[in-house]
Formats: sequence, structure tokens, C-alpha cells
Amino acid sequence: MNNSALYAAIDLGSNSFHMLVVHEVAGGCRTLAKIKRKVRLAAGLQADGSLDAASLQRGWDCLRLFAEQLQDIPADHIRIVGTATLRLATNIDHFLHQAEAILGHPVRIISGEEEAALIYQGVAWTSSGTGRRLAIDIGGASTELIIGDGTSALLLNSLNMGCVTWLSRYFSDERLTEANFEQAIAAARHVLTPVAGTYLKLGWQGCIGASGTIQAIQEIMISQGEDELITLEKLLRLKQQAIACQRLDQLSLPGLQADRVSVFPSGLAILIALFDLLAIEEMVLAGGALREGLMYGMLGQRQECDARERTADSLISRYQLDRDQAERVRRTALKALQQVASSQPLDASANAMLAWSALLYELGLCIEYKRAPEHAAYIIHHIDLPGFTTAQQQLLGALLLNQRDEFQLAALEQQSAIATEQAILLARLLRLAIILCLRRTRGTVPEFQLVANEQQLTLTLPANWSKTHHLRASELQQEAKRQTALGWPLVIEERS
Repeated sequence: MNNSALYAAIDLGSNSFHMLVVHEVAGGCRTLAKIKRKVRLAAGLQADGSLDAASLQRGWDCLRLFAEQLQDIPADHIRIVGTATLRLATNIDHFLHQAEAILGHPVRIISGEEEAALIYQGVAWTSSGTGRRLAIDIGGASTELIIGDGTSALLLNSLNMGCVTWLSRYFSDERLTEANFEQAIAAARHVLTPVAGTYLKLGWQGCIGASGTIQAIQEIMISQGEDELITLEKLLRLKQQAIACQRLDQLSLPGLQADRVSVFPSGLAILIALFDLLAIEEMVLAGGALREGLMYGMLGQRQECDARERTADSLISRYQLDRDQAERVRRTALKALQQVASSQPLDASANAMLAWSALLYELGLCIEYKRAPEHAAYIIHHIDLPGFTTAQQQLLGALLLNQRDEFQLAALEQQSAIATEQAILLARLLRLAIILCLRRTRGTVPEFQLVANEQQLTLTLPANWSKTHHLRASELQQEAKRQTALGWPLVIEERS
């Protein structure tokens, strides 16, 4: 491997130390290593503001693990930053002297505002969306709040509250009670109150969460059969489930990873306060945060396009897809959707998800033809897709799996991005678009009209089209039989 294409970003956080190593390839990033260790620096802060010997040692031990990987990466491709706890520690020089000797590279302690800016850059690089967005990152000792528009941060704050510090203050007795939660929530409200009005006045159209706490909450919700949208109602329900466990050492919820158990209640309390005081309606999980902000800043790639567009461009290049054909299928699929949209209830994201599935439908051909839909779905389910939420990734994989041959209904039913009926409709339209574009040549897609009447689709083609386009006509008839047999009538006719 060309080492000049290797990059590393290290985040010395208050709860965990993280190292991200990537290989720049085909205009995107291929993750080579993600190493995380629970160091809990914030738990080692003493009354005089210094870090105790045990926490210092935990930090240095972790850095020895990271140091080996850094040896093969160019020095100017490495960024190492320290955050809230290291900003507060009065013996920071002692820590840094040994840390830099271990790593062989400088460690930069960043301000709360700079941390917030980097977090927003990571969110902007890896998450899609339009308009103003509120980004929230609950760390071990600080919580960052950012309102941004596109790639520009408009309002930044770093607040002195985090899941590790709140754990030691409000759950130190390890009891999960209504009283403990209410104290933690009230304290978070108190910290947030001085800045809340400024955020509410500026406003936002969407909210994105970028922390381990928020990821843990989403994983729990999905394990419990919920969709990926985080709401205050769901958070309050999780609080009651935690209280039912009575003690921290007995906390067990489906989907909650063991390494998140101890700081989960404190992080949950902070998030409840944020939702309540900022009147947040719903939140989705970001694709990245501080480390990604550091990484993409080094890579210096273009930010002017949507994160999903960058991801698709990278996949098309990496897997050598035929872009002309992909665009042809995308245009045809979107034309079909536009024609039926007025008579079908569709989620706001349906248009985009059909477009991305059409653009990437040939992904599985990089392995082999016969099982290409399965291969495409497998790649989508197991690859980093910056810009796509977990639910969108599941839907994209389900659509690619259902692009031809027999329908795999379970995949369409199990995704949680949109209603099953809508997912089925998108799969039906994608299949029709692929058949209509079989010639792979400009100007060969027929002028068609598609009409939806409840479950029935009627595809009208030019007069006598089937007499000169035998293969596609045959494929359409087979597809009509397949869809009709499943209770979704598909009628193929020609203009008189």
C-alpha cells in the first residue's frame, strides 16, 4: 500500500480515546482501523483540578497502543487533539510531555469552540440534509451544540457537562431512581439555560446527534423494534426502563452494549434536558463527528456537494460502474416515480432513495452476475456510507436486493426508513426502469406513461413497440406476471 495515502486522526476525549486510520482511495476514505479505549480521564479529575496518577497511566497505556500504528503514516497526515478534560487539567504539561514522547507526534489541546467547529465539520462531511441543522455531541466532560447551514457553522457552544462528570455527580451511588434522574436532568437544564434562547431564536430545520450516547440510544430503539428517529417520548420511555433495573450494575436493555452501561443513564439525562429545553422534535444519528472533521480537513476534499453524492461518486469510481447507464436508470426511475407520485402517499426521502438505488444498482457486478443483487446488498450493508443513516442504508440494500428475479420481501419489510408499502413501490419502479434501460444506449428508452390506481400500475408504451423490441417486451411481460402474482397488478399496454 502507498503510505502517502494513509491518514490518522486521534481524539483524546474525556471518556474514550479514539484513533481512526483511513486510506484515501477513489475520492473517498476506506477505513483501515478504528481503535477505541475507555480511558475515563474525566473520572480522574481531583478537587484541585489535576488528573490523578491512575487516569494519567490509563491514558499513556492507551497511547502506547496507538503509537505502533502511527509509525507507517506520514507525519503531516496525522492529527492528534485533546478535548474537555485535558483543557481543564492543571497538570496537563506532565501528561503531554509523556504522551508526545510515546506517540512521537505533537498533541494539540483544542478549545471548546474549536472542538464544536470540528464536530460540525465531521457532521457536514458525513451526514446529508438541507437548511439549518442543530448538531449535538455529548462527550465525557463537555457537550457541544452547533447550528450550521451546509458546511458553515453559525452558532457554537461547548458546555461543561458530560456523561462521565454527570455519572460521578448524580449516579455515584449507582442507584437508578426517579430522584437521581431528575437531579441530573435539572442540572443539565441549568447549564443549558443561559444559551438556549439564542439557539431557539436562530432556529433549525433538522437535528443530528453525534456521540456514543446517541448511538447507544438508537441501537436500543432499533433492538426494540422502533424506527431510528429519536424523540422525547422515546427518551422518557428509556428512562423508565432504566429505573426499572434499579441499579447501574443491573442495567440491561436490548441493544445496550456493555461498554456503554455505566455512562448511559447520565448521557440519557443530559439528552432529555436538551430535548425538553430546546423543544427538539426528533433527532437522527450523524455519520461522523470530531475525528471525521479532523480527517476530512486533512484530505481537503470538496464539500460543496451532498455527502451522499460524494459517497456515490466514490463507489462508482471504486467499483468501476458505468455512470452513463446508472444515470440513465436513475432518470427513468425518477420519471416513473413522478408520474405516480400524485396518487401514492410517499415519504419525503422516497425520491432520493430511489435515485441512489438506481445509480448504484450494478454494484454487485464487481463480484459476478448471477447473484449480483445479493452481492450489491451485501456491499451496501457492510460498507461505510457517509451521508446515509442506518435506516437509509438498510433500505438501499433492500432495494438493490430486489432489483430483479424473485422479490425478497423480508428485506423490504425489515427496513425502517419508510413504510413497507412505499418500499415495495420503489422496488417495483426500480425493476421497471432497469428493464426499460436494457439497451444501455442513449435514445433507446421509450416514451412511456405510468399510472397508479391503488396497487395496480399500468405502463403504456408507444404503439407497436413490442414488435421491434422483443427482449425488453418479453422481460416486461415476465415482470408483470411476477408482480401480479404477489397481489400488485402490473398491466403492460401500447398506445393504439
